[in-house]
Amino acid sequence: MLMNRREMILKSSALAAALCPLTGNAMLMAPGVSQETDGDRSIRNYISAHAIELEREFLPGVITAADFEKHRQSLREELIDMLGLNPIPERTPLNATITGAIERPGYIIEKLHFQSLPGLYVTANLYLPRPDRARPANERYPAILYQVGHANQHRRDGNKAANECQQHGSWFATHGYVALVMDTLELSEIAGLHRGLLGGGRWWWHSAGYTPAGVETWNAIRALDYLATRPEVDQSRIGATGISGGGIGTFWIAAIDERVKAAAPVSGLGDLTFYAAEDGISRHCDCFFFYNRARWHWATVAALVCPRPMLFVNSDHDTYFPMGTNERISALLERLYALYGSSDMVDAVVSVGGHGYRTDIRRGVYEFFNRHFKVDARRVSDADAFMNADGSPLIDRKLLRVFPEETDFPKDSINTRIDELFVAPAKPALPAAGQYELWRRNLLGRLRQASFSAWPATATGAYMPALGSEVRSAKETTEEGIEVYWRWLPGKIDSRWLIVLNPDEDFGKLPEWARRIVGDDSVLLLCPRGVGPVAWAREEFPYPIERSMALLGGTVDGGRVWDVMTVAGRRAEAGVHWRAAGRKRAGIVAAYAALYQPVIEAVVAVDPPFSHRPRTQGGEYGPTLLNVLRVMDIPEALGCLAPRNLTLIGATDAAFDRTAAIYRSAGAADRLDRR
Repeated sequence: MLMNRREMILKSSALAAALCPLTGNAMLMAPGVSQETDGDRSIRNYISAHAIELEREFLPGVITAADFEKHRQSLREELIDMLGLNPIPERTPLNATITGAIERPGYIIEKLHFQSLPGLYVTANLYLPRPDRARPANERYPAILYQVGHANQHRRDGNKAANECQQHGSWFATHGYVALVMDTLELSEIAGLHRGLLGGGRWWWHSAGYTPAGVETWNAIRALDYLATRPEVDQSRIGATGISGGGIGTFWIAAIDERVKAAAPVSGLGDLTFYAAEDGISRHCDCFFFYNRARWHWATVAALVCPRPMLFVNSDHDTYFPMGTNERISALLERLYALYGSSDMVDAVVSVGGHGYRTDIRRGVYEFFNRHFKVDARRVSDADAFMNADGSPLIDRKLLRVFPEETDFPKDSINTRIDELFVAPAKPALPAAGQYELWRRNLLGRLRQASFSAWPATATGAYMPALGSEVRSAKETTEEGIEVYWRWLPGKIDSRWLIVLNPDEDFGKLPEWARRIVGDDSVLLLCPRGVGPVAWAREEFPYPIERSMALLGGTVDGGRVWDVMTVAGRRAEAGVHWRAAGRKRAGIVAAYAALYQPVIEAVVAVDPPFSHRPRTQGGEYGPTLLNVLRVMDIPEALGCLAPRNLTLIGATDAAFDRTAAIYRSAGAADRLDRR
């Protein structure tokens, strides 16, 4: 059942002490609960309906294994792209360094770091079987890539030092496996940021196409590269496992990299019905999600592992992955594996209890890898080995540090600002002489696919009475489940303005900045979704609306662009066109609408932001549009309006010189008025 906003936040707050994916300071940031509005209920119903619709079919058209194989490569490429890994980064030298070792009865722990990119440090512990005289000196072992979750948060030591990580690494090493236990970006010794949306206000991540899931996937790919360099590792027998954040990390790496021959993710994956329709996203860190530009059924991630062996492990009272989502995904996987005649390659373990490891989970994971890597079907009897009865760590966590002191941290580390560097922004060249229109069509085609795939194919049909000669207000539907409000202020009949409002602007009157522009002309004052009478609660932890929209393939601001396009297009009477205007973000929303709506003949942007991302942390930036920076930025978008009239008021930043250069290339320099 879909909880309302008040119920959800109260429940989340009550769970703060036990919360795993959302522990620590982020949970403490939850403000007082505001009164739920009609706008809140409406947008939540919209999100729920669209999430369920996206998951109405799983892999449509796939009836046989051969059908799926036809799509596998393109699906994998789509996932890589949606994780922000397109193009795949260069495999630069790992510069792997072992900083120390710990010898224990039956195994050795090497403390190491490697650089997945120059300056992006991954800290890890490598658990190795101790050489045995009874074994050949050159014996190669199966290897396990163990990705840590969010629990405990031993930040200075890295989460690789957590009790459960020590226990798993020790068990694997004493049973003839090499186990690489790697820290995540956020919970490593040199900690970066996972929760830029959840707690950092970095909504420009959506525009950049950056998700910490992409960094974690890349780090895991490079971890496999590192394992391939180790003479102890049998590369034909590499498995992956981990719980919670490590569970979803297991899915990412197993879906993308077939060097993972068997995967046992524990409590790491839900579906859109849970995340968006049932508000499960409010319980999870940003590292659990990619930007669903391709509008996937979420279980498609798991499908890419098929037909390799998979153990889908969950718990029956897991707050973060309830049984409903577990059962839906399990059923889909079983049917897909059956198409390959490999039903025996996928299995599920459901443990009784909450989010965490218990004996049956550990035993299930160990037995799974033993069966597939050692052809050993015997029952594991020591699943609880390497655990102190009093709950204390087996090894003092400080001893597992790769960098014993802060003074040992490398000076060239980029971990804390990798979100700014990981996804390179596009830098489209200026159009060549005589090639402006081709240049423009190419950019807008790419933008439509990257940023606006969630738009409906066509606008919802609606009866549009004449606006008339009297002041009036009304609402209309721009797509199913979305209502917008407008206020008609009649003036000169042959000159019309569409004024787009921001969420903080008053719907009751024409803004003063707009009065100076429109004079005595007629004005349609527009409140797009989330503005005015249809506003919902904004900037309120854990931001389920803004974060869920990206799982549906769009953003709130991308929807506002559609609203402006639709309202203008429905009133494209013979010989009548619109001039659109807005201040700050709304002015850029109006400009993007004009790019795809020809009835908008001119745009005025007042105090426009110069980019979709801030120049400095905490600075202002433009509307959030999914992946837009992977195609263009605001100056190029404004340039694509040529040869239509464009007026920029207060556009003093040098970035707008690029807009002027594009207008000159289009032969329309006189159509740009920059004040």
